[in-house]
Amino acid sequence: MEDIDPILSSPSPYDLLFHALSLIPIRHYLFALFFITTIFLYNFVEFHFLGDTFLRYFRCRVNLVFNPDSSLYHGVVSRCRILHGRYVATPWLASPHIQTCFLNFHGLPPVFSYRRQLFRASDGGTIALDWLMNSDVLDGVVHNQSEIGKEDTTPIAIVIPGLTSDSSSAYLKHLAYSTAKSGWNVVISNHRGLGGVSVTSDRFYNAGWTGDIRVVLGFLQQKYPRAPLFAIGTSIGANVLVKYLGEEGEKTPLRGAVAICSPWDLLIGDRFICRTFKQKLYDKALTVGLQGYAQLHEPQYSRLANWEGIKKSRSIRDFDNHATCLVGKFETVDTYYRKSSSTQYIGNVAVPLLCISALDDPLCTKEAIPWDECRANKNIILATTNHGGHLAFFEGLTGSSLWWVRATNEFLGALSCSRYMHIQKIEEKRSSGSGKQDALINQGPYLNIAEDGLVAAVKYEQEDTNTTTASSKQRGRKAEEDVTKRSFKALCRQTKRSVWLLGYIGVVTGFPLLGLFLNYLFRKKQRPITTSKS
Repeated sequence: MEDIDPILSSPSPYDLLFHALSLIPIRHYLFALFFITTIFLYNFVEFHFLGDTFLRYFRCRVNLVFNPDSSLYHGVVSRCRILHGRYVATPWLASPHIQTCFLNFHGLPPVFSYRRQLFRASDGGTIALDWLMNSDVLDGVVHNQSEIGKEDTTPIAIVIPGLTSDSSSAYLKHLAYSTAKSGWNVVISNHRGLGGVSVTSDRFYNAGWTGDIRVVLGFLQQKYPRAPLFAIGTSIGANVLVKYLGEEGEKTPLRGAVAICSPWDLLIGDRFICRTFKQKLYDKALTVGLQGYAQLHEPQYSRLANWEGIKKSRSIRDFDNHATCLVGKFETVDTYYRKSSSTQYIGNVAVPLLCISALDDPLCTKEAIPWDECRANKNIILATTNHGGHLAFFEGLTGSSLWWVRATNEFLGALSCSRYMHIQKIEEKRSSGSGKQDALINQGPYLNIAEDGLVAAVKYEQEDTNTTTASSKQRGRKAEEDVTKRSFKALCRQTKRSVWLLGYIGVVTGFPLLGLFLNYLFRKKQRPITTSKS
């Protein structure tokens, strides 16, 4: 009997391995697959459902950054319950990437229709203003009401969209509908060339172009002088809004503002968006959107920019290099980013401003948030959340509402009912050429604010021509007497001496004159006696 080689007779190690694996129950494989999938979602998609479930009281709190001496916080924000609460994301959207993608592809927006108004700028550009009035969504039913009257005092919220966004975007519909239901009139100022409107000039919008919002606000202030104006900027629109507020300072007609998910520093954002594979996907998606915008206006771009370079662009930086810099006359892309960033204008913001940002924003990194600059300005409140994505902030089991929309409406509602609204500072204008000067509201340095928080024009009563001169003379004499009395009292207060001291000084200084006068009288009486003896 031949001996069998033990090595040849033993089974293959792979056979043993497969046999051992087949003995493992199938449910263990399912558990392992679920565990691996969870780790993948947590790391790549940044799914945070488990963290929200167990640590919601620690990780979901809204963080507020403000100046300790800020009257805006103590008088307005301290009463905002939403800003002092927590934000918990919708469970099946507990990821910044899932939230952001869902918002752009669907977003569950409310259904309604805007009223379009075309505004023509001085350079020939056309801006589409889409209105949604409070009367349009009254009782949840769409109504066909007339336009806003000149004497209407309903607050107006001007919305500045983000990059390549217009009034049809889901997040803007959420904002417009909710704000209109709160009793406001909402107007979305679409960027040039968006909203189905052609570009009618050689000027295109960019991340730092504040000219359009400036002329739109001037137009609205002139057409609706009694309606308080507020502004809400989203994404790139938030950067434009903050930059505009810093440029205007106290001269802006806005009473308050809100900036949502601002990129703040475009140079830091440019470095961030091309850092990892996930960010590069967003960079590519935004580039495709910009190329689509350029294709809508190919005749202008082919004449003003590098059309071949636009078509071959693979990133936002490439598009800005071949299009934005050439149209906007910027030397380099970095120059454009530096000059357009709103961070350098924060210190000059003179309007109550609420800024909301998510720390897990996949487009606008938290590294660009100007924490110290916001804390130094008493007019700014910075609210940050750990989660929320980019302009998403879905909440509730169904994800039918956006948290930042509710926070914005609460803040603006509290601000509009307070005395902390901004009052526009206007340069004094004097009329020339005519003797009669009418009292105009533009001649005063400030606009009056009523008790209800609304702007009211200064009213001067007009008198008859016959009685104007006499009454003015009487007022003039009375004013002179009042000035004399006030001057004497002011002199007494300034010197801090009594009236008796002033009298004493008068007697002492006048004594030599009194002595000379008495000597003169005495000599005059003695002169006749001397003459008779001679």
